[in-house]
Amino acid sequence: MATLPSLKGLQAFEAAARAGSFVAAAEELSISAAAVSQLIRTVEEQMGRKLFHRVNRRAVLTEAGVEMLPRLSMAFREIGSVARDVGGDAFR
Repeated sequence: MATLPSLKGLQAFEAAARAGSFVAAAEELSISAAAVSQLIRTVEEQMGRKLFHRVNRRAVLTEAGVEMLPRLSMAFREIGSVARDVGGDAFR
């Protein structure tokens, strides 16, 4: 099987991109904003593509990030659906 980027890093990217903020993503994931930044940086290194432009304490999606967000969000929704279907009340 092909090597995938860090799933925790992908989760951090998706949360930050959706929320528009590393701080909001950190709150959602119960980790620090610095941890979100590091997880995203790791995914960027693994993929060989920048997902955010970091400018003056702001993070703006790159073209690759814009392309990736809806597909990754859909994948996480599908994973949640499978977990709810199989795991029942544990994932509601």
